[in-house]
Amino acid sequence: MDPSALRSLLARVKRGEVSVEAAEESLRATPFGDLTYATIDHHREWRQGHPEIVFAPGKTPDQAATIAHQIYERSGRTLVTRVSAEHAAALLARLPDAHYEKRARTVRCSPQATRTGIVVVSAGTADEPVAFEVRETCRFLGHEPRLIADVGVAGIHRLLRRTEDLRAARVLVAVAGMEGALAGVVAGLVAAPVVAVPTAIGYGTGLGGLAALATMLNSCAANVACVNIDNGVGAAVMAALIADGGAEPAS
Repeated sequence: MDPSALRSLLARVKRGEVSVEAAEESLRATPFGDLTYATIDHHREWRQGHPEIVFAPGKTPDQAATIAHQIYERSGRTLVTRVSAEHAAALLARLPDAHYEKRARTVRCSPQATRTGIVVVSAGTADEPVAFEVRETCRFLGHEPRLIADVGVAGIHRLLRRTEDLRAARVLVAVAGMEGALAGVVAGLVAAPVVAVPTAIGYGTGLGGLAALATMLNSCAANVACVNIDNGVGAAVMAALIADGGAEPAS
């Protein structure tokens, strides 16, 4: 049950339109979707503000499509990440209004994003898949981020000319591989939090993103927080929570 539906139910109980027993039964009803191969957490949105996000690898196309469809039926939005072409075909057959973003490897079905304040900055074109995953996840969460692409520090003049845009953000997401210096440089230019995303892009000593991860974790700019390698979803969720002012504390 999503938060607005829960508040509506409680208001109806308060007005005497629904009995306590009926409300209890409604709350007990199918908190999980049991598909034998998956147990869908339908109360995720109630607890965390957004439905469960589906990770496609390890699932057959039909399994991913069935899970996503059930989530959409209950919440009105769904996001599936790291999809193959076969996953995408099955998902679009079940969710004809969904959007397949090939570069992000996502299939998303959600209302139009309206909130602003997030800026996604990527170092190079090779980092595009993760940067687009950040953007699609932000859209799923109701935010329309601004993307500033291919402004890595090897050509730092490209980044510096966008300083005004960077400083207008409430929160930034910096996506970079190689040595991962972009996050610290961006953070040194702004008074906003920067969520750093190391990518696995780079030559041998990049160690599949470990070099970028180490650089971002060791940033001398104090306003940098780092997620795992290639974790565009986690970065987007953190950025959205920051932009929204955080979740309301449980009473």
